[in-house]
Amino acid sequence: MAKENEATFDMQMMVKNQIYSPFFGVIGASMSMIFTAYGAAYGTWKAGVSISTAGTIKPDIIIKSLLPVVMASIISIYGLVASVLIANAIKSTSDGYTLFKGLLHLGSGITVGVTGLSAGWAIGDVGAEGVRDVVHQSALFVGMVLILIFCEVLGLYGLIVGLILCTKE
Repeated sequence: MAKENEATFDMQMMVKNQIYSPFFGVIGASMSMIFTAYGAAYGTWKAGVSISTAGTIKPDIIIKSLLPVVMASIISIYGLVASVLIANAIKSTSDGYTLFKGLLHLGSGITVGVTGLSAGWAIGDVGAEGVRDVVHQSALFVGMVLILIFCEVLGLYGLIVGLILCTKE
């Protein structure tokens, strides 16, 4: 009987003090970094394979074709920025870290992470096809760059929304 009352008391204390609130912030910071890194890795891999293939056909195009790889790498920086900001804002519940703040940090991390994943995926696919096409028709390079910019900006939009969520009081 005494153990049953202790468990009930602990549950009531947990709900009242919201001691689980920092958990959501930690998950948000983790998701931001994990998903943006995955998007950047996919984009780098996909574009890198095409650059290697294109380099065997037309070696002088390799340096110019590195743009998709560079742009894919930038995506992980967005995740790093968001993760560091979220991690620095996480406090103990006794220091005033509320459930609301924890859920804002979770939402921020998901926003940055998923948009970074999407942007990296798009950059990889566009970069892979674009590099292959530029080998045969060099005039397509400008069009590829414009499309890559539109892919990159998806991650930037997610970072902006994520930062707004992260800094909300």
